[in-house]
Amino acid sequence: MSTEPQFEQQDQDDDQVLDAYSRIVIRVAESVTPHVAAIEMTSSRRRGGVRVGSGSAVVFTGDGYMLTNAHVVAGIQSGRAVFADGKHTDVELVGADPLSDLAVVRGLKSTPPPASLGNADTLRVGQLVIAVGNPLGLAGSVTAGVVSGLGRSIPVRAGEHRRVIEDVIQTDAALNPGNSGGALADTQGRIVGINTAVAGLGLGLAVPINTTTQRIIASLLKHGRVRRAYLGLVSTPIPLDASAVVRTGQKEGLRVVEVIPNSPAELSGLQPGDLVLRAQGRAVSSAECLQKLLFGEAIGEPFPLTVLREGTTLQLIAVPSEMSQQ
Repeated sequence: MSTEPQFEQQDQDDDQVLDAYSRIVIRVAESVTPHVAAIEMTSSRRRGGVRVGSGSAVVFTGDGYMLTNAHVVAGIQSGRAVFADGKHTDVELVGADPLSDLAVVRGLKSTPPPASLGNADTLRVGQLVIAVGNPLGLAGSVTAGVVSGLGRSIPVRAGEHRRVIEDVIQTDAALNPGNSGGALADTQGRIVGINTAVAGLGLGLAVPINTTTQRIIASLLKHGRVRRAYLGLVSTPIPLDASAVVRTGQKEGLRVVEVIPNSPAELSGLQPGDLVLRAQGRAVSSAECLQKLLFGEAIGEPFPLTVLREGTTLQLIAVPSEMSQQ
């Protein structure tokens, strides 16, 4: 009995699956590509020569504002954006935030209509995502892959300050130099991330579009920078022992590793070795949990901390200062 018809049927099924996959990627590429520009930021040096930062940017408002990475603009104030259809515009820097690796630039001439922003909090591991950018100067390049991981963190520094970019999206969609600042889209063509780094072979990272980053974007648009509150502590998450879990109702807390001298944390009485359980009445189990509470509205205001020290629960009050931009 011949099995050839079965092989033909299997080939047809495979073709149908491939066609469905291809149709999704093609549809998203056609939808997203017009909104993504290649940008080149330039400035003259004092001793001659030109400083250049290059990458991609995504139009997200109807009046020409574009999202990109802070490391793409790197403090440069102006440049040029070129879209996949060949149209171009000069751009100027509106604001940048190195601690989230996000920046906003504005097109000085007409730009394409805005892309639709999504919510990265709805993503699931294994979900199909499409990256659109301009790697190696190749405009309108499209790659596809899956969400490989969620909740990743990238450590960053800005002057003396150390933080992490939280809830970073990990994807195996191929990213190369020039993809930075480009779009990571879901299957509906909604921008769920801004590609930020190539961490290794088959490993790309993107800053998520979510409630926290929307606050950062809004602050960049309004103020050109992000005001953050500063406590002055270095911490690491640890699990609580069984007796502490029973007493506090929490499974994890933040062990204070270092308290910066003369910082709001030190002035509150916080000490290395303390275990921070709650901040502003909310349970904290990671640096990211604490960071989410330290935006501009916390500056100069009482900031209650619940701390476990040598088996005793303490209530401390810190008053965060404004984090220096230097």
